[in-house]
Formats: sequence, structure tokens, C-alpha cells
Amino acid sequence: MSLWWFLAFIFFLFLELATVNLVSIWFAIGCLGAIIIDIFTDTFIWQLLGFGVVSLVTLIITKPLVKKFKANKVVPTNLDRVIGKRAEVIKKITKDDYGEVKILGTIWTACSKKETFEVGDKVFVEAIEGVKLIVSKEEK
Repeated sequence: MSLWWFLAFIFFLFLELATVNLVSIWFAIGCLGAIIIDIFTDTFIWQLLGFGVVSLVTLIITKPLVKKFKANKVVPTNLDRVIGKRAEVIKKITKDDYGEVKILGTIWTACSKKETFEVGDKVFVEAIEGVKLIVSKEEK
């Protein structure tokens, strides 16, 4: 019976190597647990139970570590620095047309989803969509 567990171990190991994500390593380790149990007993139900328990325990223990290492860390760029800052309108902005704002010495295309702004108005940068700033009334 340990030959079958060994073949299952090899299968899960190759499956793991063939995929980008961690999907079957826990089952491969569970097969090793079943092989160890097979050394002490020939009862398939105990081997199957050992396989399940070892796989589950390994999954529970390693899942938080895997999640931590695989977490996509958002690296802020220098564009993010304008969000939350005050800008000055240098070309009229309407709900239907883009305008321009000057912020931190740079001119940006800007739009507003609700309001119209005249040249010289102070606005608050809410977000960036593509290469355009989304602006609103200046935050108090």
C-alpha cells in the first residue's frame, strides 16, 4: 500500500511544480504522513485518516504564512502623492469637459464628476483615473 501513497506523493508533488500557486503541497505532505502510518499498520482507513489529518493540519499551519508571503504589496508611486492635496484650476473644468490644474509645480488634466470650476479656484484631488485627476471642492 505504501507504493500507492508514494505514487500519490509524486503526483501531488508534480502537480505542485506544474502550477504557479500553492495548491497541492499539503496533500503531498499528507501522503508522507500516510506512508509513515503504513509502516505501523496495514489498515487503509487509518492511513486515509492520517492523510486527511496531516494534510489539514499542514494547511491550517502554513496557510497564514503563505498568505503573508504572497500578499501583493502596493508600492506607492510618486503619482500617489497628489491625492489629498490642493490644486489650482488653470483651465475651466466642467462636468462634461476636462480642464487643467496645477499641483506641486506640475500641470494635470482634471475632471469633476459633479461641479464646475473656474480658473483660479482651489480644488481638492480625490483620486487619479488613468492620467487624469478627479477633483472636488477644496476640503476644509
